[in-house]
Amino acid sequence: MKNKYQLPLPLGANALLRSLPRDVQSECSKMMRDSIQYALDHREEALNYAMQFARDMEPALAEKFVGMYVNHHTVDCGEDVPKAAQKLLDMGFEAGIIPNKVQLEFIR
Repeated sequence: MKNKYQLPLPLGANALLRSLPRDVQSECSKMMRDSIQYALDHREEALNYAMQFARDMEPALAEKFVGMYVNHHTVDCGEDVPKAAQKLLDMGFEAGIIPNKVQLEFIR
């Protein structure tokens, strides 16, 4: 994605039902963002918690791994991540992997 489209490769997402009221969607988004920010602000505590799921991974490697997935982009993905996620879905549809065209909507 980076070389061909100058976009990052989205590694994951949180999804909400579109049928939820907008205020509920916004509150869920805020709660997730606050939770992630708390983990970033209390990194050692968060890593200690995550280590119980690390399957004997060395702490230094676990910290590097978590840093790849939980960072400032997790709190605020900016404009490139939504573009990249939409591009991936569009490519999947064009390749016949995804049966229906999907239009993403980011709640902030």
